[in-house]
Amino acid sequence: MKKYDSMKNNNKITIVWLKRDLRLHDNEALTNAMNTGNRVLLIYVLEESLMNDPHYSDRHFNFIRESLADLNKSLKTYDSKILIVQSEVIPVLNKLLDCYRIESIFSHQETGILSTYFRDQSLKRFCKNNMIEWQENVNNGVFRGLKNRKGWALKWKDYMLNPILFFTDPQKQLFSIDEVNQLEKRFIIPSLSTPENTLFQKGGTSMAEKYLRTFFESRYKNYMLHISKPLLSRKGCSRLSPYMAWGNLSIRQVFQKALKFRSQTEFKKPLDAFISRLQWQSHFIQKFEMEDTMEFLSLNKGYHKLKKEISDEYQEAWRLGKTGYPLVDACMRCLNETGYLNFRMRALVVSFFTHNLWQPWQDATKHLSQMFLDFEPGIHYPQLQMQAGETGINMIRIYNPVKNSLEHDPDAVFIKKWIPELRNLDVHFAHEPYKMTRIEQVLHEFELGKDYPHPIVELQRSRKRASDILWEMKKDQKVREENFRILEKHTIGRRTSSFS
Repeated sequence: MKKYDSMKNNNKITIVWLKRDLRLHDNEALTNAMNTGNRVLLIYVLEESLMNDPHYSDRHFNFIRESLADLNKSLKTYDSKILIVQSEVIPVLNKLLDCYRIESIFSHQETGILSTYFRDQSLKRFCKNNMIEWQENVNNGVFRGLKNRKGWALKWKDYMLNPILFFTDPQKQLFSIDEVNQLEKRFIIPSLSTPENTLFQKGGTSMAEKYLRTFFESRYKNYMLHISKPLLSRKGCSRLSPYMAWGNLSIRQVFQKALKFRSQTEFKKPLDAFISRLQWQSHFIQKFEMEDTMEFLSLNKGYHKLKKEISDEYQEAWRLGKTGYPLVDACMRCLNETGYLNFRMRALVVSFFTHNLWQPWQDATKHLSQMFLDFEPGIHYPQLQMQAGETGINMIRIYNPVKNSLEHDPDAVFIKKWIPELRNLDVHFAHEPYKMTRIEQVLHEFELGKDYPHPIVELQRSRKRASDILWEMKKDQKVREENFRILEKHTIGRRTSSFS
């Protein structure tokens, strides 16, 4: 204990609290901490409150563990490592105060769920009471405190064009491995081991850079062609979303890499489409930052009066991929096993849940957030509401799962991959098994209702009901008033279409 008392008396330190910024380069919190000239301790807290939160699942924390292990591998170059603790952030800081005088804490501004907001409020009080300066840095071009979106697009672009921050530690400010090992004796240290044989993408900047490299080497050429295809999108899309969601790469790193590559290639259109989606991502997170009640309530208050009768049977069938509509079921089973779906298929399963099954979007939030490996609250909630048709300002899109399967999986390869019950059926029956006659079922040794469920709702009837109700609600006075308010607050105006 005397050793720790001596350390406290002689050392003031700066802490970098890593959260969704699990990288060394282009990490503003880390750069600013190093600029203080103090000794710097990197910490990551596996918060038990989040580990028990229904929005998260093991796949997220395994991705985080892999990311932390990859970071520690990189930090060996600097004879350093992260203090990784299973606890809550304030108890960790309290224990560190027994050893050191914490002068400042650096982290990024987190646009998160309500529980992280309450945690941050408690931490602000803690820092004030202990005379600690807590500095939060802008994350990925999302700005706190905006009243409207005037000028946001240009501000975002300026942020994205700022120089990349490259990490280095020439003065050996980082805590050494031995020092962190000593500190670990005072905490519960979680294992970083993760399951080997899974279909999930592995976390870490090293893995993120491989995806980034292969995308710009060849895969980007099919970006626009394959973006809507449930099977081909798995290679044609960048697959960078989990690495940006958990901060293995900053959006600025990806943006500048894309700009540089665009100047060197003749295939510019797919890159323009990709770059525009980087801005689109920040746009939705900014929307959630400015109006976080979207976690619970429809952005357009006119839709608060919309009531739907909850069906546990429908919701369970949807979660398990047993609705009787093959593309919906294949998507849900694929998502449950791999953590990934392309954007169009995400929109389709939400549309089916909220329109055909006529279930409230709020009842889809937790399951989907648990399943999406790239769960990002700022994208999750605005997108759910948009696909549910409850923004008032967006076109109501009710996706037809049969039409989409015929267009985007014409040979039923994706469907048969994820629904083994349908693998021996002819292609046209794999799309619509409920159209098989009794004789056709016998010939295929297949029994509808036993081997694969009957459709739980009638497609056209359920579509018409949802369409009629939602289009009628667009005429509601409160919905119209809210449309004006939303457009005034969240519309970013004319977008900059050229990045050359």
